[in-house]
Amino acid sequence: MKTTDDIKQNVRAKYAEIAQQDRADNAASCCGSGGCSTEVHNIMTDDYSKLEGHVAEADLGLGCGLPTQFAGIKPGDTVLDLGSGAGNDCFVARHETGPDGRVIGVDFTPEMIAKARANAQQLGYANVKFREGDIEQLPLSDAMVDVVVSNCVLNLVPDKKKAFTEILRVLKPGGHFSISDVVLQGELPDALQQAAEMYAGCVSGALQESDYLGIIHQLGFGEVTVQKRKAITVPDDILANFLNAGELAAFKASGTGIFSITISATKPEVKAAKEELKAACCGSGSACC
Repeated sequence: MKTTDDIKQNVRAKYAEIAQQDRADNAASCCGSGGCSTEVHNIMTDDYSKLEGHVAEADLGLGCGLPTQFAGIKPGDTVLDLGSGAGNDCFVARHETGPDGRVIGVDFTPEMIAKARANAQQLGYANVKFREGDIEQLPLSDAMVDVVVSNCVLNLVPDKKKAFTEILRVLKPGGHFSISDVVLQGELPDALQQAAEMYAGCVSGALQESDYLGIIHQLGFGEVTVQKRKAITVPDDILANFLNAGELAAFKASGTGIFSITISATKPEVKAAKEELKAACCGSGSACC
């Protein structure tokens, strides 16, 4: 069984390699990091090309959704992109927040940070900054962000609850997130769960959808909404790298579903949170009322 450090080192190494590849190579594989498929070209990626602010050089084809399309970013907002890669979602967010806003990208792969910074410098975007850091310990102060976005990244984080706790911490009261991620319905075969390539490819690190949404509710986020859902089919020629013929047939017959979902949720306002606490206290018959 791989440790948390093993997983992080594997993901960092894979995405350092991806940073040196072109988009065509990345988009032809499972979330940009698995083995190439001869069956389909894009397994997970959505088309960013029609979004305002899209920068082709920064789009490595690594995502599984379009979170910035649903993020409701307003002019002047401070936006945080988790797992910012070469800067794709940051530059789309920058178009929405405008020159008076601020966009921060966090990634723990130095090669991706270097690529993103070079792209921002070439574009002349002084209000887009990139920081090297771990999503489980974000290098940001409390309550400084209006909107958090992330695209097919949190499934790579070993401790999802800790990651969402950090999102809650850095959001301003009333702030919100829009996150695209991979989730499961049903159990993956052991061989896929243990495969490092499938983890870096966003599949074996995915949680059950009910567990994923459960973490968000448990931490106290409000207005939790699934904004978009699409089924993900991993081609047989990729699965065959990890499963024998019998295991592959059993997996396909199992009904296990792999999905990309885009989720939004809001950090409660301080006043609302206090009122909820008072209501719960009063309802218990306590003298606190």
